[in-house]
Amino acid sequence: MSLTVISDTHLPKRAKALPPAVWAAVEAADVVVHAGDWVDVALLDELEERARRLVGVYGNNDHGPLRDRLPEVARVELEGLRLAVVHETGPAAGREARCAARFPDDDVLVFGHSHIPWDTTTGTGLRLLNPGSPTDRRRQPHGTWLTAVVDDGRLADVRLHPVLR
Repeated sequence: MSLTVISDTHLPKRAKALPPAVWAAVEAADVVVHAGDWVDVALLDELEERARRLVGVYGNNDHGPLRDRLPEVARVELEGLRLAVVHETGPAAGREARCAARFPDDDVLVFGHSHIPWDTTTGTGLRLLNPGSPTDRRRQPHGTWLTAVVDDGRLADVRLHPVLR
């Protein structure tokens, strides 16, 4: 099962649209994960149309219909992999311990908010992934998103992709 993972798209404030390479990844994926800060419900509508399956949460910049339609925390099981999604996890210092305590029954936690890619594993085995942002790179050299594969209940082939302009 293939995954495309994005967050912090901030459309249309930070960009007019998702980059073409991200749309290609969305359309190729079995599951698309969005970890919040959509900003405009139009992107949610379009992702629901173009993705085979969408798992998303709202972020701190999402209001109105986005909060009405999306949860703060999403949990799904994908071929035996227990995946959780949340927008904010707090400061980088102490993140692993906080997330391991808050998500003890999950295998992978996808989060956003910082716009900074993150890939670590806690002492309990919880893998933490932040795809960065494909539209608002902030202090990063370029925008980013992730792809991965779920194989027999395990996350494999996690790749961070740069947005090349």
